[in-house]
Amino acid sequence: MSKTYKATGINLKAQVLGESDRIVTILTREFGLIQAVAPGARKQNSSLGGRSGMFVVNELLIAKGRSLDRITQAQTVKTYPDLAKDLGKLAAGQYLAEIVLCQALSEQPQEELYQLLNEYLHQLELLPKTDTSAIYAQLAQGVFHFFALAGLSPQVQVCCLTQKILRPDFTNPNWRVGFSVTAGGTVCLQAWENLRKDRVQPRLAPSADDRNLAYQTVVHHQDIPVISCRLDATELTMLQNLSQPEIMRMDAAKNYGWLSVEKILRQYAQYHLGRPILSATLIDSYFAANHDATV
Repeated sequence: MSKTYKATGINLKAQVLGESDRIVTILTREFGLIQAVAPGARKQNSSLGGRSGMFVVNELLIAKGRSLDRITQAQTVKTYPDLAKDLGKLAAGQYLAEIVLCQALSEQPQEELYQLLNEYLHQLELLPKTDTSAIYAQLAQGVFHFFALAGLSPQVQVCCLTQKILRPDFTNPNWRVGFSVTAGGTVCLQAWENLRKDRVQPRLAPSADDRNLAYQTVVHHQDIPVISCRLDATELTMLQNLSQPEIMRMDAAKNYGWLSVEKILRQYAQYHLGRPILSATLIDSYFAANHDATV
C-alpha cells in the first residue's frame, strides 16, 4: 500500500494530464513546492474540480507515487474568489505566483513564503475596484518583500557606490537618483558621474624610471554600474517605504509613481530570476486598455 502524507497548500499552477486529470503545482507549508495529480479533476462532477483551481488553499491527503504523487483527499480551507472577478487583481496574483514558483524550494518547509503569499493575495482581494494604482502599489510591495525574504532585496536607502544615505529632495524638481539593476539598487548620480569621469581621464605615458621598476603596482578600478532608470523624489520615497508594513499613501496626482516603481522592481526581479515574468504582459495590457495607462 502506498505511503500517504498530509499537507496544507495553495495551488499555483495546473496542467492537463490525460483525458480527465490535472497535475497541480502546490506551495505547501510543510514540504515546500510539490506536484501532485488530481485524478478526475476535469470531470464535471469531480470533487477535486474546484479544489484544484488557482489560488485555492486545501488540506490535502496525498499518496506517494513512483513518478508523481496523487491527491486522495482535499478539504478547502480558503479561496480568493474576488481575484477572479477583477482581471487586474488576478494578473497581479499570477505575477506574485510566478515569483514564488521560482523561489520556492522542494522537500523542506516553506512556512514564511506560504504565509507571505496568502497575505498579499488577501490584500489584493480587499482593494477597491476603482483604485487601479493600488494594485500596482500592492504588487510592488509584494515583489519587494518576496525578495527580502530570499535575502535579495534591492538597496534603496543608501547609494550602492558610496554607501551614503539617500534623502529625496522635494525642493528641486530636477532632482534625480539612479537605479542600477546589476549593482543591486540606488546610485547617487553625482557619485556615478564622478566615477565615470575618473575612468576616462587620460593617462600619462610611463617614465623611463617607471619602466625600469622590477615590480608593477596593480590598481583595481571600481566598475561603473549601468543606470537602468532615474527616479524623482516621489518615486524614491515610494521605493524606500516598501519595506514598511503598510503602503505609503500618495495623493492622486502622484500615483503615477507606482507604475514606475513596479517597472523598476520588475527589471530587478527578472534579472535575479533569470527569466521574464509572463504575467507582467497581462497586467500591462489590462491597464493600458482599461485605464489609459502608458505602460
